[in-house]
Amino acid sequence: MHKRPKIVILGAGYGGMMTATRLQKANAHHDAEITLVNKHNYHYQTTWLHEPAAGTLHHDRTRMRIDSVIDTKKIHFIKDAVSEIKTDEQKVILEGGELEYDYLVIGLGSEPETFGIPGVEEHAFAIRSVNSVRHIREHIEYKFASYNSQEEKHDEDLTFIVAGAGFTGIEFVGELSKRVPELCEEYDIDRDKVKIYSVEAAPTALPGFDDELVNYAMNLLESRGVEFLINTPIKEVKEDGVLLNNGEEIKASTVVWTTGVRGNAVIEKSGFEAMRGRIKVEKDLRAPGFDNIFVIGDCALIINEEINRPYPPTAQIAIQQSYTCSNNIKALIAGKEKLEEFTPDIKGTVASLGGKEAIGLVGSTKLYGHSASAMKKVIDNRYLFLLGGMPLVLKKGKLNFF
Repeated sequence: MHKRPKIVILGAGYGGMMTATRLQKANAHHDAEITLVNKHNYHYQTTWLHEPAAGTLHHDRTRMRIDSVIDTKKIHFIKDAVSEIKTDEQKVILEGGELEYDYLVIGLGSEPETFGIPGVEEHAFAIRSVNSVRHIREHIEYKFASYNSQEEKHDEDLTFIVAGAGFTGIEFVGELSKRVPELCEEYDIDRDKVKIYSVEAAPTALPGFDDELVNYAMNLLESRGVEFLINTPIKEVKEDGVLLNNGEEIKASTVVWTTGVRGNAVIEKSGFEAMRGRIKVEKDLRAPGFDNIFVIGDCALIINEEINRPYPPTAQIAIQQSYTCSNNIKALIAGKEKLEEFTPDIKGTVASLGGKEAIGLVGSTKLYGHSASAMKKVIDNRYLFLLGGMPLVLKKGKLNFF
């Protein structure tokens, strides 16, 4: 009897989850044993995490149980963390065991990039998982709740520094600037006491974004009391704030680090050639030198040849990669040699600014305010629809457009 090949998918982020769903829809489980490995029993929407971090959305809205989306009779699910990939033995070492594979999909996601700046690991928060954002929200609320009960009040308890004014940083600052007036009201604190700093080393906020949209975003956030420190690298993160390159110190009890991501540490640990933890994949999404290993999402590096720079790792690209990846695995199982090539199709980019405000570029159309915010919800709901159809949209979607 012919032995069915083993397909192992590592990580249930956007890429891994969608690859599993696509293989399930194509009935690939008839021809192969498919296993999905993830360290939690839920999938979460990374692109929504800035909201629960600021406390404007409950964290449970961002996550869904994996077995509510995937049929675990067709795709085996293992809740475990990946320690290492042994490519020469075609094995994945988990914390609680090991798995053999014939075909491997690496979708292990990213880790915060600290750029070697001292104190980040010890003293800064990161928006990276459901648990990390729950911690940020509780910490912020505690700072407000305890402020008035202290004999000696410390203004740094109401000072919030967000390091990095890229996408995540701006989206988080947007939510926080909407949440602060509510917290001030609730805990009887003067709004003027609260300081929010957005600190960016690059010469502009939202690098790579359209200038008019960036100005709109900055003006809006400044009107809500956000102070921007652009072109201002951070030298060190301390227990009580940050030290800037120019020697200036800002005292703060809360530093949230959002300066970008690198690929998962497992990549380099497993001996793959990588740049900042990301593998520069072949056109068909395979890892160079391996005809049975696919890499998608934040662990995959794809160069935009028009500008000779990597595409930023986004959910949009990870979702698109899952289609190419699942098609190519089906082709290999069927014994076909010719595989699909992956070309990102960037439909647009929308950044939320808190409340009903956002900015976006869809094709060549610039969107501001409510229309951009509605578009953001359309994008979020479309992903849920691709993943689990209308029932998932109704259960987890963002349906209040205006």
